[in-house]
Amino acid sequence: MIIIPARLASSRFPQKVLADIGGLPMVVRTAKRVAHLDRVVVAADDERIIATCKEYGIEAMLTSTTHKSGTDRIHECATILNLDDNELIINVQADEPFIEPDVVESLMKKLKQLQTDKEDFIMGSCYNSINAEAATDPNLVKVVLNEKSNAIYFSRAKIPHNQSGEAVYFGHIGIYGFSKKSLKDFCSLPDAPIEDIEKLEQLRAIYHGKNIAMVKVASTGFGIDTEDDLKRAVEIFL
Repeated sequence: MIIIPARLASSRFPQKVLADIGGLPMVVRTAKRVAHLDRVVVAADDERIIATCKEYGIEAMLTSTTHKSGTDRIHECATILNLDDNELIINVQADEPFIEPDVVESLMKKLKQLQTDKEDFIMGSCYNSINAEAATDPNLVKVVLNEKSNAIYFSRAKIPHNQSGEAVYFGHIGIYGFSKKSLKDFCSLPDAPIEDIEKLEQLRAIYHGKNIAMVKVASTGFGIDTEDDLKRAVEIFL
């Protein structure tokens, strides 16, 4: 299933999940992009999000206002829904109204393969190729991979450092997948110093030695992190 964590009290861009994009609130537009793939539930921290989702026929659930990360929020939602430990859960960010369904399907396929391979910890995400200029943007998270296409590190910095002139850059696409059991395991891990430094929750898994399987996709979608991003999104529908 797909769970969309939606927090009204965003520190960088308050109430952005309710911002209008082409006549639809952002969280609703995101949910509708993937609604044909699986059951979709919005895990919200505020009744205003719940009411907005219900207005557009989107299933939504109220969760705690104290969660540190979106992953902690979807874990609460999955627990309330009493999902089976083997259920595969896709975390689509509420600020990704242009997420391509093909990207979600690619991640679903990877998670199913991890289950078939009987991996103990099932967590996955996506990335695409970006150019050197885009890699300088701290709002675009970069990822470095090992030979098995598992993530070595994520950073807001431009990594790897181009000492040889042959560096290639991969941009992280903010979508995650877990089995229900692995989601619980992730949320049981202690906070990691690097997670707090970079403000990237996925670093918690890497810090504690867990694998994050990465899937390369072709994507032109973008998240709404700033007011400029919102203006760019609105212009698409003009």
